[in-house]
Amino acid sequence: MTTTMFGTNSLTINSESWFIPVDILMITCTVSSVLLTIFFCIIIICDKTCHTIPMMLVANSCLAQLIFGGDMLAMAIFTFHNDFKKIQYQDSLCVFRGYLGYVATILQNHSYLLQAAYRYITVIYPNRLSWQSIRYQSLFIFFMWIFGFIGPLPYIITNQIQYHVDSQICQMPLGLSFLTIYNALCVYFIPMSLTILIYFKLVRYVRGMSKNIISTNTLLRAQRELKMVRQIVILVISVATIGFPYAIFIFMSLFTSPPKYHFRIAYIFVDVSLPFAMIALYKFTEALKTSTMKIIYKRTNKIMPAIA
Repeated sequence: MTTTMFGTNSLTINSESWFIPVDILMITCTVSSVLLTIFFCIIIICDKTCHTIPMMLVANSCLAQLIFGGDMLAMAIFTFHNDFKKIQYQDSLCVFRGYLGYVATILQNHSYLLQAAYRYITVIYPNRLSWQSIRYQSLFIFFMWIFGFIGPLPYIITNQIQYHVDSQICQMPLGLSFLTIYNALCVYFIPMSLTILIYFKLVRYVRGMSKNIISTNTLLRAQRELKMVRQIVILVISVATIGFPYAIFIFMSLFTSPPKYHFRIAYIFVDVSLPFAMIALYKFTEALKTSTMKIIYKRTNKIMPAIA
C-alpha cells in the first residue's frame, strides 16, 4: 500500500517505459492549447471589432475548447502522477473528469455546427433577420450548453464511467452497448455529419446563384460565407482525422476487445490535436487574425522607439 498526494489506499502496479514521455507530451500539448485559448478569448473580449455575432460563435467554440483542454490537462496530470508513482489509484474527481470530457467534446463539435448553421442562414434566408439576431443565436448557444451537460448524464446515472487502471483514466468502457452507440452518435457523428451536410447544401445553392441573374454583392457575400463554412468543415475533418484511432477502437469494440492501452493511445492523438485545432481556428478567423496582428503591431511600435 502506498500513500499519495491524493490520498491513501493505492496499489503498486507495473509501468511501461513509454508512459512517462507520453504523459509529458500530453501535458505539454494541453497546456499549449489552454494558453492559446485563453489568449484568443481575451482578444475577443477586449477588441470591440470582435463584438459581432460571428465572433460570438467563435468565442463559444473557444470556451468549449478551453473546458475541453482544461479537462484533458487535468486527466494528463492525474495519469502522469499515477504513472510516476507506479500506483493504481482513483481520486474523487476521476469520474467527474470523465463526464466533463464527454460534455466538452459535445460542446466543441456542436459549436462548429452552430457556426456553420449561422452562415447557412445568412445565405439561404437573408431576409430572416430575426434568425440572425444576437437574441436567437444566444438562445441556440444556451440550448447547446444545456444539451452538452445533459447528454452525457446517462453515463453517470448508470455508473458507466469507470476507472481503467491500464490507461489511468476514468472513461465509459467500449463495447457493443446502447450507450456506446449513443455516445458515438451524439458526440461525433450527428454534429459532424450535419456540418458537412450544410457545406454541400451551400455549395449547391451558390452554384445555382451563379447561374441566375442576381446582384454581384449578393453572390460575393454567399461565396464568402461558403468559404467560411468550408474552413469549418476542414477544421472538423482535421480534428476527426487526428481522433480517428478513438473511432477505430469504438468500432473494434463492437466485435472484439480493443487493445490493452486503447484509451492511452486514443488520447495521445486527442491531446496532440488540441493546440493545432486552436491554430487552425485562428488561421480561419480573419477578425481574430486582424486583432492579433494589431496587438503585435502596437507592441512593435512601442518597442522600436525605446530601442532607438
